[in-house]
Amino acid sequence: MSVNGTSAIEGRAEDMASTKYWRLYLLTVVLGIGGSFQYGIQVSVIASPAVHVQSFVNYTWMWRYSSVLEESSNQLIWSFIVAVLSLGAWAGAIHSGSLPVKYGRKKALLINNVVAMVAALLMLFSRAAKSFEMILLGRFLYGYNVGLGLSVHLMYLGESSPKELRGFLTLTGSIFIGLGKVTGQIIGIKEVLGTEDVWPFLLAVSGLPAILQFATLLVFPESPRYTYIDRGDTEGCKRALQWLWQESDLKQELDDMEKERESARGQKAKTVRDVLTSRCVRWQLLTLAIPCAGVQFCGINALYFYAYDIFRESGIPENQMHYLAIGLGATELITISLCSFLIDRAGRKKLMGYGYLLMGITMSVLTVMLSIKDLNPVLPYVNIGLIFCVICIYGLGPSGVSMALPADLFLQAWRPSAYVISGTINWLGMFIVGLCFGYIVDALGQYCFLIFVAYSILSAAFLIYFVPETKGKTMVEIMESFHQLNFKNKKADIEVHEIGRGTKL
Repeated sequence: MSVNGTSAIEGRAEDMASTKYWRLYLLTVVLGIGGSFQYGIQVSVIASPAVHVQSFVNYTWMWRYSSVLEESSNQLIWSFIVAVLSLGAWAGAIHSGSLPVKYGRKKALLINNVVAMVAALLMLFSRAAKSFEMILLGRFLYGYNVGLGLSVHLMYLGESSPKELRGFLTLTGSIFIGLGKVTGQIIGIKEVLGTEDVWPFLLAVSGLPAILQFATLLVFPESPRYTYIDRGDTEGCKRALQWLWQESDLKQELDDMEKERESARGQKAKTVRDVLTSRCVRWQLLTLAIPCAGVQFCGINALYFYAYDIFRESGIPENQMHYLAIGLGATELITISLCSFLIDRAGRKKLMGYGYLLMGITMSVLTVMLSIKDLNPVLPYVNIGLIFCVICIYGLGPSGVSMALPADLFLQAWRPSAYVISGTINWLGMFIVGLCFGYIVDALGQYCFLIFVAYSILSAAFLIYFVPETKGKTMVEIMESFHQLNFKNKKADIEVHEIGRGTKL
């Protein structure tokens, strides 16, 4: 057969392989809309109505107490409205270790959508009720929705994907976060919903994705791995896989699940304490905590915050800065999308490790350039370019892989509690950075980025020198790779089922 003929056959085979998973791709969209998309939109949408909400708080205070609220008190209430999202997300992340185990991944998301709908109603009627407390409660519930939804979204999707697509599909979590950020920035401009008359509708907009996911998720099956390993329903798992993958030959996947089930036979889902104290998952925990869950400490959110000062120094008018911010968000979204095509080719380890390294180097250069920005009028524009460079690197590496890699690290019994730990580090990190960054900037100025440089270099070294590659491996094969690190001073023939049982050596 000719080379051209062989290429044509291979091309048709790839086309068939891609189209047979169309239901799985549709599930990816449904999970993303009600999962990580909500995170992105909540992070960005709150900036636009800040002036209107603070004015409403002051008006409500005067209506109740016939006195003007002090500026410092108004700012404190606004800070709580912004920060309470992280606390709610922490609560949601904690429950991500119990609700998906007790009720299943699908039901946990359906319950989570109801929480978002209640939050949207509180936001919508807060002005009519003259209650800024409803906004506080609504933000907390939105946070709960984001914290639980993000963890279960990735859990559900990772457990429903074949190993050759697992990296690509779980990375879509970052794509939907980027899409949510851009959407929040766009609908927040004054030409859309960013006006004093309609700000309650802007804050209530997250109710729409919740309604959409609730209505569409009902037609999809439960996570196949959860059905097989946790419930022991082999036939239900086969039906779910056949429906999602459009395949009849599922022997390899079922054998992999059987190995995982055997390793956890007779066990209940592991607790957070088990994950924290068991030697058999020590390096997985370090990988989860340092480069993945701790991604807040790479400085990306701080960079968005500091970008406005750099825009001002460059002479950009205040009324145009919001559009530049949309450009930053769109850049992140585009690069994350590119990362989705690279992750299963280049691998998680290289993309994330060298991504952190390049971020550290670029932020070091940015720190130097900010220190000498007054020497030449061109330098502020160079700094804008460096900000875009950091965001491009972040999108191509750490952002996407930090979503995909945790789904590879733990077997079924350990996974829910691992996501609790990941969510706790992530959301408390976001809370701490948001609370302290203003004070750090006041104290250190542009040198504040050196803190993030240190974290990025540390994460890069950890990933490049210690973490094994997980690309194209089954869950059990990944566990065997980490087994060499967890028990490197012990006998090399400790069996994988001992790892599943949480043996402490």
